[in-house]
Amino acid sequence: MSEEVLIPKMKRIDKTKKEIKIPWLSLFVIFFGTLLIIGATFINLSIKHYILPADIFTNKNLTNEDFIRSFCIIPQIPVLMFVCSSLGKKLSFGSVLLYITIGLFLIPVFALGGGVRYIAQYGFGYILGYIPAILLAGSFLESEKYSFPAMIKGTLCGVLTIHILGILYMIIIAIFKHSGIDFISGWISAQSGIKIIYDLIFSFVLVLIGKYIHSGIKFILY
Repeated sequence: MSEEVLIPKMKRIDKTKKEIKIPWLSLFVIFFGTLLIIGATFINLSIKHYILPADIFTNKNLTNEDFIRSFCIIPQIPVLMFVCSSLGKKLSFGSVLLYITIGLFLIPVFALGGGVRYIAQYGFGYILGYIPAILLAGSFLESEKYSFPAMIKGTLCGVLTIHILGILYMIIIAIFKHSGIDFISGWISAQSGIKIIYDLIFSFVLVLIGKYIHSGIKFILY
């Protein structure tokens, strides 16, 4: 057999091997990304920051506790942005779809349980927001090759998309359930509010870290 015929044939064999190998690695990476998202659901970070109490200009005797606000934050959104940055748009999209599928049809991996009935939960809109958030943030990161402006835009678009869609979904569910305006405003304050700032800060840091992990994953898979 001539060398001209042999070399193209060897290239076809190598290409076939890669096509067999890469999907299995990709599935493993997708599953690992899903595990990270699930794990973040059950982590509570205690956050404290200083505030100016409403009674600061009154004659009420204030203590140090009046100037400190404490609350817990679940770092799932920052971890999601880390998965997006590390795995890239396509693989992280697969991780999110797998996470939602598991939560709705297999195991209760959402914050308040799972199952198809979870669709009627007030907070399910935040989870649905993961899908467009991944697509938007991933598009910015990949199209602009993980530049600093791209990471800022990706973080902003990703985090704000999740919170906006989550709030809108909650309002729709609240209307169907005849919840009052006090409940809606309280929910927005508790689930979004100042937490958006922390989500943005933590997400940007993790997106920056994910940039370097993405280079290694890209080298292995492609």
